[in-house]
Amino acid sequence: MEKFHFIGIKGAGMSALAQVLHDLGHEVRGSDIDKEVFTEFQLRDKGIEILPFDADNIVEGYTYIAGNAFKDDHVEIKKAMDKGFKVVRYHKYLADFMKGFTSIAVTGAHGKTSTTGLLSHVMNGDVETTFLIGDGTGFGIKESSYFTFESCEYKRHFLSYHPDYAIITNIDFDHPDYFKDLDDVVDAFDEMASQAGKAVIAYGGDGNIGRIDVDVPLYTYGIEGDYDIVASNIKFAEGGTQFDVTIGDEYRDTFKIPMFGDHHVLNSLSVIAVCHLESLNMENIKAAFLTFGGVKRRFSETYINEMVIVDDYAHHPKEIRATLETARKKYPEREIVSVFQPHTFSRTEKFLNEFAEALNGSDKTYIVDIFGSAREAAGNLSSADLVELIPDATVLHDDDISMLNNHPEAVIIFMGAGDIQKYEKRFTELLS
Repeated sequence: MEKFHFIGIKGAGMSALAQVLHDLGHEVRGSDIDKEVFTEFQLRDKGIEILPFDADNIVEGYTYIAGNAFKDDHVEIKKAMDKGFKVVRYHKYLADFMKGFTSIAVTGAHGKTSTTGLLSHVMNGDVETTFLIGDGTGFGIKESSYFTFESCEYKRHFLSYHPDYAIITNIDFDHPDYFKDLDDVVDAFDEMASQAGKAVIAYGGDGNIGRIDVDVPLYTYGIEGDYDIVASNIKFAEGGTQFDVTIGDEYRDTFKIPMFGDHHVLNSLSVIAVCHLESLNMENIKAAFLTFGGVKRRFSETYINEMVIVDDYAHHPKEIRATLETARKKYPEREIVSVFQPHTFSRTEKFLNEFAEALNGSDKTYIVDIFGSAREAAGNLSSADLVELIPDATVLHDDDISMLNNHPEAVIIFMGAGDIQKYEKRFTELLS
């Protein structure tokens, strides 16, 4: 048993890794800000101690895992380094950890968390699999030989990893505070893919995938096209989506998933590809798909007073479109209302017109204040600039939340990567 202290334990990846190490029998604790974050609830459920940041937390006997959001001058990191204690950055520790498993990295501009959650659940239907998901969920199984994890491209952190398999859900320009342009993003993904040991599994419908050059086999997946793994005969029915799967030229089976939307079919194809390549039992895999309950903050639904309240992490135009597609297909007769919180000023400015086009797919749109970050507390625009580009959109202030009551029996989707949940909480409290 080892002793670990996580500096920034409420971060999504940090929380998940802390849970993995706890489940594997190690002594785990951590520190973070006092503000309540959704990732902390599972930590507390497992009895993992969460302390406020304080130099006094740094004592001998622990390995200190430092979150990437904090610089070396952070009070705890600096003291640990000054004392000569072992300090390891999150992505560096994870890179060493996965060497003991057959590892599957899930990466892409969008869909990483949903795909990692689905992959982890489905593989555990046949083989014991340790997993780390970007919604703050992690689970370690001592007897497992597989490890699935979410691999983030931001600041090229995923270049620390050398997984056996790499799933690439898509390649798109995001994180404009770091990446220069789309070519810069593609270069990062190309380098990451070249580090996969067995195979790369990628969405063939993304034109940027064709720019990836690797020495290992690259398998493409998609819907009704010239791909290695293909979904066809897609049918939307009560409770989910059904589709046929062809691998190569051979029909393999018909699968059903309890989700709606083409992006969920695509995510499922990437999972099926891994299971096929590892020769897992497809009957067990099919059964596991049916029991998938989703991941946190990805179209998470609550039903109150004939309304459907949805919590979703979508913070990029393409993610918003995917979320609205799910809502339209699952609730075709209901009004779709978006409550969107732009995340970071640089992203909002870069994709302002794209956000407007995506949100225009709602029947009614409300925009709350832009959520900044530690890197950029202010910018050159406000939520009002986005509202001006969307017909019948409205700025929603803290004290205006009752306006949402004007949409009885609607699907009201709270979207964003900041603290949009505080608006959802106020509204659900009002309804209750």
